Formats: sequence, C-alpha cells, structure tokens
Amino acid sequence: MPPISAVLITRNAASQLEACLDAVSFCDEILVVDSGSTDETVAIAQRHGARVIATHWRGFGPQKQFAVEQAGNDWVLCIDADERVSEPLRDAIRAALAAPAFTAYAFPRCNRFLGRYLRHGEGYPDWSLRLFDRRHARWSDDAVHEKVIADGAAGRLHGDLVHDSAETLEHYLEKQNRYTTLAAQAAHARGKQAGAAQLLLSPTLRFFKFYVLRLGFLDGVPGLIHILIGCGSSFLKYAKLRAMQTRPPLPR
Repeated sequence: MPPISAVLITRNAASQLEACLDAVSFCDEILVVDSGSTDETVAIAQRHGARVIATHWRGFGPQKQFAVEQAGNDWVLCIDADERVSEPLRDAIRAALAAPAFTAYAFPRCNRFLGRYLRHGEGYPDWSLRLFDRRHARWSDDAVHEKVIADGAAGRLHGDLVHDSAETLEHYLEKQNRYTTLAAQAAHARGKQAGAAQLLLSPTLRFFKFYVLRLGFLDGVPGLIHILIGCGSSFLKYAKLRAMQTRPPLPR
C-alpha cells in the first residue's frame, strides 16, 4: 500500500479533534494546517504526533489545497475535525490502496443532525471525494462549497465517513447564512443572474428531490428540518444574488 497522509485544516477544533485523529491513526502521516486557533487544537494535534503548520486563512478551497501541497505523501485523505473514519471505511481504504484501480476515491458521508444520523434525503449518502493522489486531483478554488477535481473517473468505497457535528442549531443557521453570502458573491463574480424562476423553483425542486424522491421523510422531524433549512438556503443565495445585481453602482 502506498504511504498516505491524513490532511486536516483547523481553527478552534479542540472539542472534536481528538476523536478525529484517533480515527486516522492508520495513516502514515497526519498533517494539521491551523489558522489561528486560540484553544488547545495545536496541543492536541502535537500530542497525537501530527505535524502542525500555522498559516493564515485563504478560504476553504485554497486552504485545503495548500494543506495537500504540504503533505509528505502523494496519496492524501482529506477530512474535517468533526468527521470520523469508520472502521469499515478504514478497511475499504486499505483494500483499495493495496492495488489502486483509480487515482481518486469517494465514499458516503453520514451526517448527524439534531441528534440523529440522517440515512436518506440530502443527508445521505452525500458522496464525498476525499481520498486521492494529489498528482492527479486537486481542490477547487471555491471559497465555500469546495470540491475535489480529479483528472479522471473516481472509484467508490463502501464504509461511512461519519460527520459527527456537535454544533447547535443556532450555529448551523449562522453558518448557512455565511455560506449563502459567499455563494452569492461567487455567482455574482461569474456574472450569474437571479430572477423569479430561481427564487421560486430552486427551493421547490430541492424539496421534491431530497424529501420525496430520496425519501428524506424517513428521517423524521430532523430530516424535515434539515431539508427545509436547505431549501431556505437556496432561496437566500438567490435573494442575495438578486440584491447584488440590483445594487446601484458606486458614484465616481
């Protein structure tokens, strides 16, 4: 199996980092790129034998790509501090890298929301491409909703990446507000336009796709709240974009 580096970006992640690092102890290297933590994040990472690099914040996509470039190995496993590699996923990674058929791999991510692990709708399987050979894939430059861009097709592994977020609903809503602003700014920079069709159809189609077609209703009240927040975020993104495109130009 080729050597593999577990790569994380962090800021004030002390409450969740230890469990994350324990779950990637099978990797040959653990690299933590930290951007100004004021809690015990760095100390916890160092106690687990991680190599820590302190640097400024670049935005999610650029920050993750910077971290990948600092890794000591070409094969990297990129995870967040509130994620855990399950034992089935760990075994699947080992088996795949024993004789790699692809240069990138995705696996399902299981999200915990309001105390429940979502197994349907928008919350699962939430396929995430996080394992790749950096010579053939890279993170996008997106400041939010970043993704890995691979040169060729990606394989799929079974075994969950568990997203064990402990954030409150208030914090989750604050994050969605920030993310919709960043998404609207990125769309505005690309010259995208928002009209009545986007404002009406985007949240409506999103609800039908994830709550009905992908059985989100089977996740009970947490699943309903999750998809309704997602639909609201779709509306907010286009509403913010509309506000940006109708903003009067600054006087010269």
